[in-house]
Amino acid sequence: MTDIDRNSGPRGSRLIARHGKLGKPSPVRAILVLIASTLAVLLVSGAALAGIVAAQKFGEIERVPIPADSVGAPPGIGAYSEGFNMLIVGSDKCETDDGCDGRGSANLNDVTMLLHVSADGTHATAVSFPRDLVVPIPECPKADGSGTTSAMAGRPINETLYYGGLACTVLTVQQLTGLEIQFAGLITFNGVIKMANAVGGVDVCVTEKLDDPNVGLHLKKGTNTLKGREALAFLRSRHGVGDGSDLTRISSQQVYLSSLVRTLKSAETLSDITKVYGLAEAASSSMTLSKGLGQLDTMAAIALRLKDVPLERITFVQFPGVTEVGGIYEGKVAPQTEKANRLFALLKADKPFKLQKVAGTGGSVVDKNAPSSTPDPVVTDEPKDSVDSSGQTAADYTCSVPN
Repeated sequence: MTDIDRNSGPRGSRLIARHGKLGKPSPVRAILVLIASTLAVLLVSGAALAGIVAAQKFGEIERVPIPADSVGAPPGIGAYSEGFNMLIVGSDKCETDDGCDGRGSANLNDVTMLLHVSADGTHATAVSFPRDLVVPIPECPKADGSGTTSAMAGRPINETLYYGGLACTVLTVQQLTGLEIQFAGLITFNGVIKMANAVGGVDVCVTEKLDDPNVGLHLKKGTNTLKGREALAFLRSRHGVGDGSDLTRISSQQVYLSSLVRTLKSAETLSDITKVYGLAEAASSSMTLSKGLGQLDTMAAIALRLKDVPLERITFVQFPGVTEVGGIYEGKVAPQTEKANRLFALLKADKPFKLQKVAGTGGSVVDKNAPSSTPDPVVTDEPKDSVDSSGQTAADYTCSVPN
């Protein structure tokens, strides 16, 4: 098989360009960190779940099987004595009736994030996998049930959704990390627009004026409140931040994510019925869930487990990878196996850790003008272990760095 170029997808399917103006509702390859939609449901103390029931939307969420469903889900999340893992996938699937201007889409998973929550509910970690990360892809059942796909020694991870749907992405990440994934959710890019609007906007900081004509984004220096398609444009922006690579874009996206989580967990959001209802409706209209996750009691149990995790213990970390490596990694991202193994060993052992590179890789820096805050009293000591990778916690105020 040949590598995917900028104009063609797996097996010759036609893709849209990486970037385009946001004036038309076309799909985009660089769609962003759609974990926001799932975290919104889980981090609002179950209130959003009540909103889903009130809106009679829960039954409308599409459900698909993943490997963990075959063994049966336990009656409650507490049955997972070693914590649980949830995969969140963002699809670039065309969502408009006009066929997205006829340009089509290979339905790639442009966003792949693994959420690990500890058994005692004291910490959670979200690992971002670069879309261009080249990894082995195992044999996968085809999404239409017509058979299986052949295993591949090394392909970009964002092709897994195309080859075998959500289950194939789950199988690939399980093989790569050694972690069993109990739950999974797939979200479309429209969820980001709806989510930003539901909470009244997300505050993001940029160190200088940011202009990215590729996505129609223009932000002033300092703090900007992003809503709707502007939020989508910020998360899409690749050439506008850092060195223009997939790795620096991830660290810039974490600026948005950490701010979103702070907003979701704030009293202003949790006490606002309109916002809670809006979050529930946005999530229910933009999600496909694994069968185990698509049960109201399971989602409620997960929400209760997550609601008291301190901001300082919600960590966003980037899968250790490096660019400018030849061979099958030419123009892609190569995994740094030793660093990755340490990261996933700590997750498997349910151990919290600190990051050696907070706001690293050039896409973001610590916000020097961040408001002063009082640490959560639950967080009494610093983790003893550390990982050599970039990222930040939800408590860290950071700024994106325009290029």
